[in-house]
Amino acid sequence: MKPFWGLYLIPVLSAIALSLTDKTPTSALLSSGTVKLGLYGTAYEKAKSLVSSLNNTEKVTIITGGSIDGVWTALEGKDGVNGVDLNYFVSGFPGANALSMTWDRNLAYEQFLATGKEFYGMGYNLVYGPECGPLGRSPWGGRQAEAFSPDPYLSGIFMEKSISGQNAAGVIATGRHYLLYEQETNRSRTLSPGATQAYSSNADDKTIHEVYLWPFADAIKAGMGAVMCAMNRINGTLSCENEVALSKLLKSELGFPGVVVPDVGSQETSFNSANAGLDFGSSSLWSESIITAGIRNGSLTQARLDDMAIRNVIGYFYVGLDNRKQPSVADSTEYRDVRGNHSSLIRQIAAESLVLLKNNISGGRGLPLNRPHTLAAFGAHAGPTIAGPNHAFTITGSGSDTYQGHLVSPSGSGSGSFAYVVDPHMALTSRQVENGGMFWWLMNDTYALTSNSNTAGAVGGGGEGTSMSYSYSNYAQNAEVCLVFLNTYSGEGADRGELSNTDQDSMVKRVAAQCKNTIVVINTVGPRPVESWIDHENVTAVLYGGMLGQESGHSIVDVLYGDVNPSGKLVHTIGRNASDYPASVCYAADCSFSEGAYIDYRWFDNKNVTARYEFGHGLSYTTFKFGTVTAEVTNPSALASRYPTGSLGLGGHQDLWEEVIQITTEIQNTGSVAGAEVAQLYLSFPAEAAQPKRVLRGFEKVNISPGASTSVTMSIRRRDISYWDTMGQKWAIAKGRYLFSVGSSSEKITGTVILNI
Repeated sequence: MKPFWGLYLIPVLSAIALSLTDKTPTSALLSSGTVKLGLYGTAYEKAKSLVSSLNNTEKVTIITGGSIDGVWTALEGKDGVNGVDLNYFVSGFPGANALSMTWDRNLAYEQFLATGKEFYGMGYNLVYGPECGPLGRSPWGGRQAEAFSPDPYLSGIFMEKSISGQNAAGVIATGRHYLLYEQETNRSRTLSPGATQAYSSNADDKTIHEVYLWPFADAIKAGMGAVMCAMNRINGTLSCENEVALSKLLKSELGFPGVVVPDVGSQETSFNSANAGLDFGSSSLWSESIITAGIRNGSLTQARLDDMAIRNVIGYFYVGLDNRKQPSVADSTEYRDVRGNHSSLIRQIAAESLVLLKNNISGGRGLPLNRPHTLAAFGAHAGPTIAGPNHAFTITGSGSDTYQGHLVSPSGSGSGSFAYVVDPHMALTSRQVENGGMFWWLMNDTYALTSNSNTAGAVGGGGEGTSMSYSYSNYAQNAEVCLVFLNTYSGEGADRGELSNTDQDSMVKRVAAQCKNTIVVINTVGPRPVESWIDHENVTAVLYGGMLGQESGHSIVDVLYGDVNPSGKLVHTIGRNASDYPASVCYAADCSFSEGAYIDYRWFDNKNVTARYEFGHGLSYTTFKFGTVTAEVTNPSALASRYPTGSLGLGGHQDLWEEVIQITTEIQNTGSVAGAEVAQLYLSFPAEAAQPKRVLRGFEKVNISPGASTSVTMSIRRRDISYWDTMGQKWAIAKGRYLFSVGSSSEKITGTVILNI
């Protein structure tokens, strides 16, 4: 959510002792020259020049969000992972959890370039998003729809492209929430009723580096200009006031050059926060008198104050805001033409994100639909709620685990603002009109026919000419195709109370009992088990997705009718039982991340738990064949050293980002229609690295015509074959056997190759 300029602290468990200091380490100051700023070099010189012309009073004004006449205009921050929040006349984009299901780097860039342009056009230049925290440790996490995936590699790639897109639009992207912010329950003593303190996420050094810190490094490498530290504690200390997390890990180890801003209520002290690495904060805790006294008595150094001010303005120069072409901030109801053709992009991304989990086409059933003469839709999620499309902003959770209408966005600061929403009922009506068919609907999850004709008439709202009462049974047994729509709902402020819903599952079974071609469409904020009905012989197909945004109905129907061949892949594992997952909501003050790096598919692999649908799974209306997998070492000299030897720059040691290996395979479209397939690369490490059974380390999405083949090459960076050496406190390459596995999911492996390093 939007920062409240007040603060918090974070220490990090390690296999070795990590000491907290009273002062910011010199290496964390940009002036130290420790970090080679690269693309940020010019921006740094401009920022340093500006700050050197200011007195301390003016520097305090900058770090507390003030403007200086004729010198500096305060940045305008705004929430909105999926678009400009709380504004009229802006686009409602697919949620990050849907975007990542495309497995398409280019679409990630294009979506965040488009959102960035809308922020820019509305006068906002500090965007609070994208998110890789929460990562997705627990499927019950309330904000999972705002994030990309529980897999750190996949999240890292999408963070990189998202940051690049918003930078290109001329706005400063803020990665959040740093660090180990994995649930909403007891997230803050100021926001959680009855909580005496924010929960503490307790994780070890190896887990932090290999899982939760990993995608932040990608974002920094891409030029991220701001980071939002979180409300939670880590190992007992508030996130926004921890020297190890902010100065050592973020600024020194990862070379972050930008500004650290606090989330709501996350700053509690003046000098602990400043010395820990917070750069923007409360004017009451950082008043001129407090800062002046602190410098005088040695509680704060002049160098640190200068560094804070420089970090506050460096992003402004990096994204080119000093050209002063950005318009002023629009009133929330003001019309500005910022949307362009974004509706087309939104429709494309949403359609390409949908995952075909199951498809039984025997006897002409399943998908795609072939102009059915009779079609019936069931469930509240099929159509509009009683009013909409927006409702009042809240950060206290969704209030329900399902939404009584078509759900296209989570709640809270990760929600979108919608000028309109196209729901499936609207899109299906248009299609049946075009096809000359009939269309029935029962948009309620628990409907029971009453004898009250007035109630019946109000529900029906049409004619009486078919002599058929509206009921699940009547509509189901008379329709060639039955579409059952399900959703799960959550958002900032509260975690999920259930992963699946009994009423919705019962509705599926009631329809399937009467309809031999029952197709289920699910839009969910996180993993949604389907076990109670997935094996029913009449459930012929399941289409599964995240929050799709304003064009949701169009995108769903585009895939149902085959206008778009589904190519989405799961970015989380769908277990058979809720108990299959490693972590639920923690209600204690201290939450142990005892599963370590074993979250999502890594946990299922480690415990030999059989998933219903594995990470990376997704079917198509065509078929693909993978060829032989080959490996080529492209930089043997880089593999000769155990530890990186490059200079420290954006994202860490720069040779970590160098390509060292290429993995190549060929994919053929063996079906009759054009389609896209995602080649996924999983790596198994030598035992010394102490890694999960396999981890994602590459992917490429390719479009292939019927009968055609294409070569796919995936680039492996030194970082991708490294593990975190807790004793050496560096990324290390283990000696031994590396198994590279390629396939269409984490379990559907079609070819392997071994390299000995």
